Amino acid sequence: MYFLFIGGSGYDPGPSPYEVLAGVVVEDRDLWNLVQAMVDAEVRHFGRRLGQTASDVRARQLLKRKVFRLGRQLRLLRPEDRRSLAKACLDSPGTARIGELTALAQAKLAYVGEVLDLCARFRCRFLASIVNKSSPVPGPDQLRKDYAYLFERFFYLLDDLKPSPNGIVVGDSRQGARSHLLATQMAHYFRVSPRGRQRSALVVPEPLFAHGELAAGLEAASIVAYLTSWGFRTKELVIPERRELKPLIDQVRTLRFRVVRDMGDNPNFVVWGFSVIHDLRMREDREGLEA
Repeated sequence: MYFLFIGGSGYDPGPSPYEVLAGVVVEDRDLWNLVQAMVDAEVRHFGRRLGQTASDVRARQLLKRKVFRLGRQLRLLRPEDRRSLAKACLDSPGTARIGELTALAQAKLAYVGEVLDLCARFRCRFLASIVNKSSPVPGPDQLRKDYAYLFERFFYLLDDLKPSPNGIVVGDSRQGARSHLLATQMAHYFRVSPRGRQRSALVVPEPLFAHGELAAGLEAASIVAYLTSWGFRTKELVIPERRELKPLIDQVRTLRFRVVRDMGDNPNFVVWGFSVIHDLRMREDREGLEA
């Protein structure tokens, strides 16, 4: 069994260059080890847990420009000194001094780097749908194409493994109405649409929603989404990237899913796990409107 943890970035009205829906795929035998390693890393870098915050918010807090600026205020601190100062900053943010602010910023960047290292250690693969913010959107009851593409790539990943395992999509239980809407749209896609019915042979048509320590998988996905929005670029993605993210983006690139499939007349068609989407409507929705 494989789990696809979903996280997003750039869906707020802020300055994010792209909307990104990202997925971290992990095998069941590695899931708990990954989660526990992330929890251990959190305590080791910050001296405590960071608290329950929405994954997308936390990814932004870990990687915003201010963190890089604060982290460069002083020399690189030793891990043990950084941990104690970062904890003091978290415990008493109103009285934090320059050393504590610097330590917290350095701890955030070290933690993100270790999360990506852990994803590599536990054989995770990354998927992402990257969307222009001006893209046409479907009606409220229709599944957006960024989700459909993510599910398609998840199906390809499962189908490429022999024997092919089943996959479960995991969303964030803290998203309220959005979580219920995802469940409804997923069920419609996998049970009604022809492609969805085909892919339901491997992907369970309804999502699970994580909470507690399992939410670490959602945080990893949100980190990938944030980094992709601000730093991953191809010829189609022309908005300038944040250059300070490059070392982390290099880690993301190495874990992108890639598969060669027989597609139409091309028996060696390369499918990447990262897709750029210019129209969020499914083909049947566009044809209906044009008719």
